[in-house]
Amino acid sequence: MRSYRLWVAATAILGVCVLAAGTAQAQAASDLYKTKCQACHGPDGSGSTPMGKKLGANDFHSPEVQKMTEAQLIEVITKGKEKMPAYGAGKLTAAQIKELAGYVHELGKKK
Repeated sequence: MRSYRLWVAATAILGVCVLAAGTAQAQAASDLYKTKCQACHGPDGSGSTPMGKKLGANDFHSPEVQKMTEAQLIEVITKGKEKMPAYGAGKLTAAQIKELAGYVHELGKKK
């Protein structure tokens, strides 16, 4: 019985740690978005900022962006596209770019 209680406690602690890590990762992606993307794409991902309108920034809510795979978003963030600068080659890590790609999809799903 005691080993079962220890197992339950350990499982609960592990679950809390995983949840906290996921929350920290989401916060890191949000912070990264604010510093690198928000000026053009806006806080909501609509691209309706003055700079976004000037540069023709994509609206993350659009079907074109939402149907992009994670790999496609990673490529755009890494290599840039049209007027969007590239963030690969030492500007952001591969892990940061992957986090941003996921964040773009999540942000685009919000209305």
